[in-house]
Amino acid sequence: MGVSLACLLMFFFCVAALCVQASFVYHGFNNSNLVLSQEASIEPSGLLRLTNSSQYVIGHAFNPDSHQMLDKSSEPVSQVFSFSTTFVFAIVPSSFGAPAGHGLAFVIAPSTQFPGAGSEHYLGLFNSSNNGDPSNHIFAVEFDTVNGHDDPTNSKGNHVGINKNGVLSNASESAEYSNYGSEVKKEVYLDSGDPIQAWIEYDHHRKLLNVTIAPADVNRPTEPLISHPINWNSVLIENMFVGFSASTGKETSFHYISGWSFAINGSAPSLDVSRLPKPPKVEIPPPQFPIPPKVEILPPSSSAFNPLVTVLVPILSAITFMGILFLASVFRRSLRGENLEEWERDCPHRFGYRDLYIATKGFKDSELVGSGGFGSVYRGVLPSTGSEVAVKKVTRNSSQGMREFAAEIESLGRLRHKNLVNLQGWCKKKNDLLLVYDYVPNGSLDSILYHPKDNFVLNWEQRMNILKGVAGGLLYLHEEWERVVIHRDIKPSNVLIDIDMNARLSDFGLARLYDHDQISHTTSVVGTIGYISPELARTGKASKTTDVFAYGVLILEVACGRRPLESDIFILVDWVMECHERGRILDAADPKLNSVYDIVEMEMVLQLGLLCSHYKPESRPTMRQVTRFLNGEDQILSFDPSPPYSQLPFQSNSGFTQFIPPSSPTSSTSFVTSTSIDLGR
Repeated sequence: MGVSLACLLMFFFCVAALCVQASFVYHGFNNSNLVLSQEASIEPSGLLRLTNSSQYVIGHAFNPDSHQMLDKSSEPVSQVFSFSTTFVFAIVPSSFGAPAGHGLAFVIAPSTQFPGAGSEHYLGLFNSSNNGDPSNHIFAVEFDTVNGHDDPTNSKGNHVGINKNGVLSNASESAEYSNYGSEVKKEVYLDSGDPIQAWIEYDHHRKLLNVTIAPADVNRPTEPLISHPINWNSVLIENMFVGFSASTGKETSFHYISGWSFAINGSAPSLDVSRLPKPPKVEIPPPQFPIPPKVEILPPSSSAFNPLVTVLVPILSAITFMGILFLASVFRRSLRGENLEEWERDCPHRFGYRDLYIATKGFKDSELVGSGGFGSVYRGVLPSTGSEVAVKKVTRNSSQGMREFAAEIESLGRLRHKNLVNLQGWCKKKNDLLLVYDYVPNGSLDSILYHPKDNFVLNWEQRMNILKGVAGGLLYLHEEWERVVIHRDIKPSNVLIDIDMNARLSDFGLARLYDHDQISHTTSVVGTIGYISPELARTGKASKTTDVFAYGVLILEVACGRRPLESDIFILVDWVMECHERGRILDAADPKLNSVYDIVEMEMVLQLGLLCSHYKPESRPTMRQVTRFLNGEDQILSFDPSPPYSQLPFQSNSGFTQFIPPSSPTSSTSFVTSTSIDLGR
């Protein structure tokens, strides 16, 4: 009987615990009846605004109902019920380029009022006298944008922390997330002004608190940012209020919440982000140029005329103008707050990471215009000038060679030719390298050849123009610039087509420079399978002739409309050679041209492609000779149909004994012996 009674009591306790459930969801906060205090208000759009642009202000917003957080039936100590919440917030700096301050926090507290609470890093919850006091009974998850003052765990801004009864975080991580299946974390800039979604969940059974964040337009990451075993002793009491708190300091921000849901003993209802009110965007001001003072020049007959004034005024105006520009540059650099090494400060082609982040909308997938073996390319609009750029993001595994790499990029930034995509500059952020190019809207030759829009087909005149353009760009790199530049990755995806259908060679991330009276000392095999010459695979030494080899393969692609490797048995160079040996080289012409081409030109181009991709480097023409062939200034008089590169076994310094074509018919995997991007020599 006693056992039955005990079981019955336990059953009722369990039922009572399960009955403690509460949940709510807000898509915007009109008619929400939230408890607001200090600077918090609800805007007509439904946005909850916690702070404004004033300095040293606080804003609180809490759900009006208290919630039972403790299970009194648990023995010997009351346990905290499971709970979960999700919300979308945005921290918008008061003005463009200004630092944000100070952050906001999701809060569980015994009251909706916090008498004497301080602003700045106290986030409107604590002050210097009660910071860390167990009698506060306050739990907070902070989203902070400013370096921690009293918290050594928060040595930098832009972080997420779990706090109990004070500003000292029990766990803290930089604001980041990773996409599905990706080990590379992307930084989330809390003060970007873009909507960010957060998920906070406590599992009663595992005694584990998880915090996850991501941009609001990105699917929820599979892995939490913070997974922290938490001890609730001296933190929560039986009935608590849930809400938000934010503050400003010397730096100010608008702190917004656009949607929020919460649940006890259950999952918080999902938010429909498309239904949420949008936070205002920080306005990007147009470039401002000081207007020189108007100087009234009196006639010589006037007694006020002084010839010295007419000389000094323009000089002083010019000095003032240059001084303003210099101070503005210094001020903007200080606002970005990037930790630069000393050598980086002297690089005129270095971009600020924050500028590139804003330009690409946080490297959103919607701005992605291409990706490959060496990185992803994003379209961007520079906030300072409004000009379009292409930003290539490459993740590296080490910082070795970074300074040397930057020195070469600084040199390559001076390249200027009508058939090259200008490399405007570069940036580094942790393990990311960012290369900034001119934006070319028509995309790559690869996409036009193999994935055309509306069944578009390049005609023969356009193809010849493209081949001449690439040859002109390579000639400039090899012979006409102040130093020799070896591109090392010639292929259709690195040839961009401008609005006038002219070719512009791009992507100098693998390029190497040396003086005209020297030879290249590069010893790593870098490039793409199908475009790598036999001697490069054997020795790892790139040269002008290895670029010529890759250009020869590109010639055959443009003329034939086929990739260099389509299967284990089809190799483009071999096939064109067979057509040549049978005396039917025109059989290799792209059938999509419907035989609408100049026969003499087509024969010359196919032979030139074979000549450039000759397995002997000394038999290949120079790029100057190539341009003369293409322009009809010289003729290919003799041609040695020697075995092409694909039939020749070779030895490699890296242990490869024979070149074996890949099994994938459209493989574009980069063939690198040591690292996906070689920065050494």
